[in-house]
This record gives sequence, structure tokens and C-alpha cells, in this order.
Amino acid sequence: MNDISSWRRRLRRPTLLLLAGLGLLILVVSFTPLTVWWAKLLRGDSYTDKGDVLIVLSGSMAEDGSMGWTSYLRTNYAYWAFRDGGFKDVVVSGGAVAPATVAVSKAMGEFLRFQGVPVEAIHLETESRSTRENALYSSQLLKNLPGRKVLLTSDYHVYRARRAFARVGVSVSVLPVPDVLKRSGNPMSRWTCFLDLAEETIKIGYYAARRWI
Repeated sequence: MNDISSWRRRLRRPTLLLLAGLGLLILVVSFTPLTVWWAKLLRGDSYTDKGDVLIVLSGSMAEDGSMGWTSYLRTNYAYWAFRDGGFKDVVVSGGAVAPATVAVSKAMGEFLRFQGVPVEAIHLETESRSTRENALYSSQLLKNLPGRKVLLTSDYHVYRARRAFARVGVSVSVLPVPDVLKRSGNPMSRWTCFLDLAEETIKIGYYAARRWI
């Protein structure tokens, strides 16, 4: 019994500290502009909505290959950018991620076509399964599409995506989609924003370690 009581006493302090730290984190995420600041840091301040070739990166997808929320959001903004920004071509990049067997870029391309983007202006890259592969495989299409390239993706994804394209020799301007910055306006959504930002920051560290950015 003495051993059990001793272990309880030893665990009590770190347990209380852990719970206090978790509570503090929840308060900071919920009631401060942390996620807004973090998203702006990853987005940067240099971006444009004009160019010749718009590069749209896929995001989430459903098991049947249809667009998830981030892919849908990016595709909507891609249509608006094409309509207003003087673009001649759109490259949509994104393959199928298991268990899906159909590339999500196909659904995104169909959406753009139904919105009125000419079919001859839409170029699909259907093999990539990561940001690095987005850059690698899209670069082959971009060789045949002259003009200023503009990369469209979610605000928190800009830092890694832009540098991944630069790493494979493709210089791009960026057009961020207000994803986390918009969701952070709702206090109930800030925790999911925080998790998205934390995951993206870990990926940035991994890409930097692999020298992919």
C-alpha cells in the first residue's frame, strides 16, 4: 500500500501540471487571435490575383473521389480568380488518395468547366498525392504553358507549397484562399484551425529536413 501511495503522490504533480497546461492552451486558442496570427505568418504578405497560368492545388477528398471541403473551397476561389484575373490556363493538381481510386483533380476540373471555364483552358495533373508531388508533376505541364504562374491554395498551406514549387524550379506568385483566417472568426472553429496549423507546421519541418523546400 505504501508503494501505491508513493506512486500516486509522484504522479499527482505532473498530472495537475498537464491538466493546467491543457486548460491554458484551450483558453489561448479559444479567446486570443493565435490562429489568425499563425495563419498570417504562414500565408505571408506578398500575393497577387493576376497572371496567365493559375495553378490550383487539391485538398481534402471523399472516398469516391469527390471534393472535400478544402478542395471545394480552393476550386470556388479558382473560378473567381479565372473570371477576374485575366488567366489563360488553369492547372489543377491532385491525385487519388486511398481509399479513393479517382483523382480529385477530375472533380475539381469538372466543377470549373460547369462554372464556365473553357475546357481547353483546364489542364489536369492526376498522379500527385502530396505537396511535393503537386510541384514535381505539375512542373511537367507548366513547361508548355508560358506566362506568369500564380499558385492558389489555402492560406496556411502557402508557405510550404510556394517553396516546394521553387525547389523544383517553378517560380510562382501566390493567391491565398482565406481558409483558416475565415474559420477563425468563429470561436467554435478555432480549435480545429489550431490542429490544422499544428499539422501544417510539422509538415513544414519534415519538408525542410528532407530539403524539399
